[in-house]
Amino acid sequence: MKKIKVLSIIMPVYNEKSRIEKAIKEVKRVKLFSMKKQIIIIDDCSTDGTRDILRKIQKRDKSIIVVFKEKNQGKGSAVREGIKYATGDFIIIQDADLEYTPEDYSIMLMPVLKGYADVVYGSRFLGPHRSFLFWNYMANKFLNFFTNFIYNTTLTDMETCFKLFKSEIIKNIKLRSNGFEIEPEITSKVLKKNVRIYEVPIQYFGRGYEEGKKIKAIDGIKAFWTLLWYRFFD
Repeated sequence: MKKIKVLSIIMPVYNEKSRIEKAIKEVKRVKLFSMKKQIIIIDDCSTDGTRDILRKIQKRDKSIIVVFKEKNQGKGSAVREGIKYATGDFIIIQDADLEYTPEDYSIMLMPVLKGYADVVYGSRFLGPHRSFLFWNYMANKFLNFFTNFIYNTTLTDMETCFKLFKSEIIKNIKLRSNGFEIEPEITSKVLKKNVRIYEVPIQYFGRGYEEGKKIKAIDGIKAFWTLLWYRFFD
């Protein structure tokens, strides 16, 4: 009998009480060929009532894994925790704010299912997207150029949060970052492994700071040093 493949979906959550239920519904609703889904939610010690909502969801839906961290450590820490629980053939990271839509899972999966890739990046710059905040856009462009320059590659969106991996790839990479610098760390270490990376266009529904966006200018500086460190010193 042919084994049914499983996609593990890791959802880091911090203070998303207005969106978390919708995010979970969207993930559960999406169809994935004949694949199964494993949903793993890591709450990074939310303080706005998100945890109460997740406890109710956990009680009524035992298929969802919910982990409550006792200390806020950042997105990277939540992603690393989620990878420990993932048992699927493939792993994708899904932000709870729905800037990235689960509707694009099939687009992300196609290159690995067809044997073209080991890792797939969903590029915000190749697909339809909401207008970017100017300085965020410029920071992304600079960091992307810097990545391509020092790693001799041609990515269009190395900072994308929508990354899909064959499980054995990401589980065999030792990740250390706790904050948003997890994205450049993953990119650095994947590129150094010389695995096949494929980019696909995705939809992007970016939000502004007044809507709860959390990344700040200091995170751009951390990303720069993370790229540099893992390329030349680590």
